[in-house]
Amino acid sequence: MNNTAIGQKYLVTCDNWFLAPDGKQYRAAHGTVKGILSDNETLGIQTNRHSSNWYLEIGSLIIAGCQIHYAIKSDECNFEPVEQENVSDGEFKMSFKPCSVFNADK
Repeated sequence: MNNTAIGQKYLVTCDNWFLAPDGKQYRAAHGTVKGILSDNETLGIQTNRHSSNWYLEIGSLIIAGCQIHYAIKSDECNFEPVEQENVSDGEFKMSFKPCSVFNADK
């Protein structure tokens, strides 16, 4: 990802679950890239080699570069609950789980 990504919409998957501003846990974020920032710009300090030294500002989130697994340019994203299959005690059931993608532009 480089500075040409600024102003574009991306789907970013993270290595770990994170808490978003709405208090829910997500595994990915979709939104408009606002900037690719240094540690000093983001934290106000220069970190050592054991810490991330760059951050992605996407919508209302700032994600540490070391947590980004994939970044895919994507103008659209489905935020609807996801249908899943469950089998319990030999009984097959369909249910819905919340979407694990945070709408960072919302």
